[in-house]
Amino acid sequence: MITEILLGDEAVALAAVHAGLTAAYSYPGTPATEIMEYLIKAASKSKGLKASWSVNEKVAYEEALGVSFAGKRALVSMKHVGLNVAADPFMNSALTGTNGGLAVVIADDPSMHSSQNEQDSRYYAQFALIFCFEPSNHQEAYDMTRRAFDLSEEMGIPVMIRLVTRLSHSRSSVVPRPAREENPLHHGAWTDWTLLPVNARRRFKMLLEKQAELVKLSEGSDFNSLAVNEDDRSVGVIASGIAYNYVRENLRDIRRGPSLLKIGTYPLPQKLVENLVRHVETVLVVEEGYPFIEKTLRGTFGLPGKTIKGKLSGHLPLQGELSPEIVRAALGLKPLDRHKVAEFELAARPPQLCQGCPHADTFHALNKVLQDYPGANVFSDIGCYTLGAFPPYSAVQTCVCMGASVGMAKGGAEAGIFPSVAVIGDSTFGHSGLTPLLEAAAANTNMIVIILDNSTVAMTGGQPSYASGGSLLKMIEGLGVPKEHIRVIKPLPKNLENNARVIREEIDHNGISVIVAVRECLVEARKKRRSG
Repeated sequence: MITEILLGDEAVALAAVHAGLTAAYSYPGTPATEIMEYLIKAASKSKGLKASWSVNEKVAYEEALGVSFAGKRALVSMKHVGLNVAADPFMNSALTGTNGGLAVVIADDPSMHSSQNEQDSRYYAQFALIFCFEPSNHQEAYDMTRRAFDLSEEMGIPVMIRLVTRLSHSRSSVVPRPAREENPLHHGAWTDWTLLPVNARRRFKMLLEKQAELVKLSEGSDFNSLAVNEDDRSVGVIASGIAYNYVRENLRDIRRGPSLLKIGTYPLPQKLVENLVRHVETVLVVEEGYPFIEKTLRGTFGLPGKTIKGKLSGHLPLQGELSPEIVRAALGLKPLDRHKVAEFELAARPPQLCQGCPHADTFHALNKVLQDYPGANVFSDIGCYTLGAFPPYSAVQTCVCMGASVGMAKGGAEAGIFPSVAVIGDSTFGHSGLTPLLEAAAANTNMIVIILDNSTVAMTGGQPSYASGGSLLKMIEGLGVPKEHIRVIKPLPKNLENNARVIREEIDHNGISVIVAVRECLVEARKKRRSG
């Protein structure tokens, strides 16, 4: 096999194809997006492979679960907050178990480069009582993914692969292995896959009984290793995932390195951890994300006679990404020499809407109207238009999670906010906006929902939107919004006065209104012109 230079995301995707993947599903979200982009390209060259974007992460997970029920191998990928959306089928799939191998790839985003929080998906794996791999490099991302499918079928559980931004979006060499064939069709048993209480109780007992075997598998995994310094019992280091590299990078400056335990699998390899802790007086835990391993070591009362250092002790920061420099300080090493440059101020480069973005024209019209309503509030959502919170628009007051704009606007209206406005994109509306609008329409809440229909998932690279154009208007009417209060505007500078008039008219209406601002994303329009 030829060595390839791949993103971490691409290494996972290639491994899935080589593992006999039948189908893959995802909703776009940084830093996981490139997994599906790679698989879609691979599917275009293969008759058997199916890879597609889903309307949201919950649907993606359920589609993958259906493939597993059929005895075939499936992959579902998403960013960390996407797993919140998919948590219902994710948790229950640990009870149904798997028939064909099911790999659940979650890309966490420490430092929140493009996310609302820094949550650590290892807790979800622990919560669901399943196995989790955490690669430290691109080759491990490939190898762990191959192993995840096999393990999923051996143990009858979904298996998680936890990535982080720095691994997902960097490139390195990967040596692939020969591909295997796709699984044959073979249905699962209804007594496993129908979670009536009588079946669910039995399946949960079976899942609990597997835990000791999962720990044993973790302890015997080649992805974990313990190197003991017999001459030094003062300090030992536990490093997981990508953080292991940051430790190794600094060990060259230590004559005899500390005892080092590399962890790449969960549940934690208990015996390896016990062997390290027993050997040393002080344990430094280096992990990307929450202090997951560190908290386990500390327990309720800590380890008598042992000192534990890490994020909870302040030796490493609780917030943001780690780096070799940060880990260097935790290891007690002096900072590396730095080249000094003349002091100068870099220009601020905050994220902003593209020049000519249709969202900007919608915000101009909305601001023009709302200046006459000092009690107004705009509840925004996840997408490019969230940037409307920044100058020169300053048009957005909230952004919490996918679809929250509509539900929050309803709650705000019922609390007395007037006018209460929700701003949401077409793809986000399809993802999580339909259900709150169904409720708002049923209550005829006095609020306005502005759906920005630019015909794509613009923020993550122009993936397809399932709630756009004429079908979007039919959806809105089908949810119970009166047809006369479903208005369509075209956000252009020349239409400013007309668009403001429409918004003002719907504010004057005492009840639910939906305004759809229709204009294609300029970036995607240019792509289409270039591609012919």
